[in-house]
Amino acid sequence: MDGTRANGVVRRTAVGGFLEPIRAAGALLWRPGPHGPEVVLVRRPERGDWSLPKGKLKKGEHPLTGAVREVREETGLTPVLGRRLPPQRYLKDGWPKQVEWWAATPADPGGEIDYPPNEEVDLVEWVDAREARERLTYDHDVSVVDDFLAGPPTTFPVILLRHLSAREKRGWEDDDLLRPLDRAGRADALELPRVLAAYGRPRVVTSAAARCTESVLPYTVEYEVSARTERAFTVHAEAADPEAHGVEEAREAFARILDEGLPTVVCTHGELVPHLMTEALSRLGAPFTQQLSLRKGSFWVVHVAAPDGGLASVERHAVRA
Repeated sequence: MDGTRANGVVRRTAVGGFLEPIRAAGALLWRPGPHGPEVVLVRRPERGDWSLPKGKLKKGEHPLTGAVREVREETGLTPVLGRRLPPQRYLKDGWPKQVEWWAATPADPGGEIDYPPNEEVDLVEWVDAREARERLTYDHDVSVVDDFLAGPPTTFPVILLRHLSAREKRGWEDDDLLRPLDRAGRADALELPRVLAAYGRPRVVTSAAARCTESVLPYTVEYEVSARTERAFTVHAEAADPEAHGVEEAREAFARILDEGLPTVVCTHGELVPHLMTEALSRLGAPFTQQLSLRKGSFWVVHVAAPDGGLASVERHAVRA
């Protein structure tokens, strides 16, 4: 958040103390241009300003789906989210506002704009990124462009999902591989497609356990996405040491997915998540966070630069905001 100085001290809060920030999300839409990347700018007639497409999140709205919705509403283009960009924090009419940002490309490769002017946005244009810095009205939007230009434009996501909430082991008498999702997990499975679709239509590689295949089934059906099971990502509860079972095989399988360079969702078990993230961060030369594990129904997104394979960004989300 932009600070103000009082008595020689930089204030990091609004006057009166901390205020819960307004939550918003947006995306910097880009495409290759003749002189470098071009980005989408929008003009709002009421304020007479030029800005990047963004807007406030609705109550309970996931920031991923909110970013997609806002960009579509303000530009007529459906974004495919790429790497995470740093959030912007500033005061809006005296109240703190935090905007979550992603780089994004249009789902339609051409990105042709066909947007009827309205009271909120009367002009949508593709502009050379360097020119956009000069045209944008607000410094915080310029910072988003700078953050984009400082990193790799083209990336692909590898999404590591811990399966959704499942029936408890206690009282389950059949093979653990057949243990299904519980009611909460089934409800989350119906929410997951819209969240994953923010990243386009990544393929699915999943543990063969029922609780994993059921987690991704609605997504694969709704968006007609290819899916396959991977034995290396499957944990057998009956093994002598389930946490250590097949760790090296799982890491090798995850490394192959990273090398393939394709947007992918990997659904697996909590025991394997820290090992797979360790493999990804090690291969990409990234520092380690203290906490690599996930709760059920949460996922890491590792954005890998294409084509050199370096790390572009890492983010973590739950299925529900």
